Amino acid sequence: MSNNPDLVTLEAIRAAAQRIAPYVGETPIVALAPTGISLKAESLHPIGAFKIRGAFNAILSLGEDERRLGVVAHSSGNHAQGVAFAARALGIPSVIVMPTNVSPVKLAATKALGAEVHLVPAAERASKFESLARERGLIPIPPYDSLAIMAGTGTIGLEILKQRPDVKFVLAPVSGGGLLGGISAAIAQAAPGVQVIGVEPALANDAAMSFREGHIVSLSAEETARTIADGLRVQQLGKFPFANIRAFVQDIVTVTEDEIKAAMKRIAAEARLVAEPSGAVALAGALKLGLDPGTSVAVLSGGNVEPGFYASILAA
Repeated sequence: MSNNPDLVTLEAIRAAAQRIAPYVGETPIVALAPTGISLKAESLHPIGAFKIRGAFNAILSLGEDERRLGVVAHSSGNHAQGVAFAARALGIPSVIVMPTNVSPVKLAATKALGAEVHLVPAAERASKFESLARERGLIPIPPYDSLAIMAGTGTIGLEILKQRPDVKFVLAPVSGGGLLGGISAAIAQAAPGVQVIGVEPALANDAAMSFREGHIVSLSAEETARTIADGLRVQQLGKFPFANIRAFVQDIVTVTEDEIKAAMKRIAAEARLVAEPSGAVALAGALKLGLDPGTSVAVLSGGNVEPGFYASILAA
């Protein structure tokens, strides 16, 4: 790897794995039957999503004095729960900024973990997050544009390689890019022959456009709100994730809303797991590409979904 300071090193990811091990359990790989594609079941974490990894790594990387000040984050739901869970486990206060159109399930879960929640319009999330950090002296824990967050999520890549040494394709959803950037950095440096592919909704395709055009492309909040994948409605990639995606990812593909819904149904029927729309996107991409099921692993990033909405998808 070059000495580009924007890239996550394999050493940083291995250090993150050791740092978070007392708090974050390894998730299983579950094969769909009869489809055969394997899922990395990140939905089985205590908060129902992968975000717990980056949150713990980022907070544990802080000094004791910084931790005592408390942390602030902004999120549509899963990062919020990750930060709130980690903060509670480590005995520090957390303040979370969430959009007014947040999933009620994710909002309730974040509050239940003891976080102080501020609801603002989606387009104002980042500015409110920054002002709270500044005015109250809180330590910001960004949702994705952070080397510490990506080192934490990169631990998923190391686990996949250990659990499935025969893997050839790893697919992960992409929103702000922290998950895809971290996983791809881990896999490209530890097992360069394995291809990492990002997947995102066609209705929120800023990452695919950015990947092809070679610079960060932004969408409006109104555009990204069109997809049912509420965890993938970030308007543009972060600077650090984009650098890692450009360096380590083979491709980014898009999937339709119908393909996302079909993947949710397949996961329920064939893996007996719950996937929120964002969590089903990677499998939707694997199915669309027609990859060899025996050597492909799709990251099921989260399972926090409204029960009524989920029931309507399964019944359709």
